Amino acid sequence: MDRNSMSLKSLLEILIVSTRLGFTSFGGPVAHLGYFHDEYVRRRKWMDEKSYADLVALCQFLPGPASSQVGIGIGVMRAGVAGGIMAFLGFTLPSVIALIIFAILLQGIDVAEAGWIHGLKIVAVAVVAHAVLGMAQKLVPDLPRKTIALIAIIATLLWQTAFTQVAIILISGFIGFLIYKKHAENDEAEIHFPISKSFAIGCLVLFFGLLILLPFLRELTALNWVALFDSFYRSGSLVFGGGHVVLPLLEREFVPTGWLSEEAFLAGYGAAQAVPGPLFTFAAYIGAAINGWQGGLLATAAIFLPAFLLILGTLPFWDSLRRNPKIKGALMGMNAAVVGILIAAFYHPIWTSSILEPVDFAFAAVLFSMLVYWKLPPWIIVVTGAIGGTILGLIF
Repeated sequence: MDRNSMSLKSLLEILIVSTRLGFTSFGGPVAHLGYFHDEYVRRRKWMDEKSYADLVALCQFLPGPASSQVGIGIGVMRAGVAGGIMAFLGFTLPSVIALIIFAILLQGIDVAEAGWIHGLKIVAVAVVAHAVLGMAQKLVPDLPRKTIALIAIIATLLWQTAFTQVAIILISGFIGFLIYKKHAENDEAEIHFPISKSFAIGCLVLFFGLLILLPFLRELTALNWVALFDSFYRSGSLVFGGGHVVLPLLEREFVPTGWLSEEAFLAGYGAAQAVPGPLFTFAAYIGAAINGWQGGLLATAAIFLPAFLLILGTLPFWDSLRRNPKIKGALMGMNAAVVGILIAAFYHPIWTSSILEPVDFAFAAVLFSMLVYWKLPPWIIVVTGAIGGTILGLIF
């Protein structure tokens, strides 16, 4: 068998295996990593335990959907960049297609007054509160990072423009570089990936170039698709900690600006909880609700493009990056700023549009306890929220 035939066979195998995972991987990013480990490491032995652990560490270290980036990285290690694309398509497309169909079916239906929608708003309060608390404990443990997060909260709430988040992230990265440039990092493990450093540098240049240029293009043009692409790309670039964290960023981008009603947003969020695969595919629903299936595909490409560029851009440099205290310090400052941005978005618009009465707060406390203390899966929280919201709408 020649090399081309072997390559095509590998790509087809990656697509088939990842598609099966895309149809069956419920439970969020942590569960996805478990599914990947079982399929790729234990069953197929495409990589060893140490390489998998190192890849997971890299993806947790980067912004973006960690489980999707791990899947992309496994595909790259198996069959190069084309393998990463196949792994992404297989894992992502099932939920993308389902959510685009849901968005199209929901158009024309008035869900504004539905009690279950208000219940989903309260679910969002519980889910985002849990995500933000977890991130805060991990990413802002000391006073300097708490201060960076506080400044980010204030700036985000008082200075709401297309440039705000990027500016806060860059300034915080510089502050982190100054404060933590002597941060020690001990890690002797080495891993290697089949990507040239010149290709990786090109990916990183494109990542930062788009992050900086897209807001300018948005202001200079009146094209809706540029504004959509910018909003999704920026959201995908600034998310640390998994899919639920992208919820407040997307809500801030599309609800206050009038792209999407709060009710339609929350209806899609509930649907995204009910499908397998990465929660980032929620973007496909938003894009389709705004501009049909074309918008759904554009949104999916835009929100996942940063994940692709970062994983391809950092794989060859990961060993040196994670040992470099100056780079580590800048990322520590950026992570703290992201927590502040999320707390601001948690307050407005999520809290202000959801917790209107004491009974709403009481119900949010119940849902939060179900998620955090009783460890129930998110889809049960969503169903409970929808049913509870309907009941509360009838009683109060």
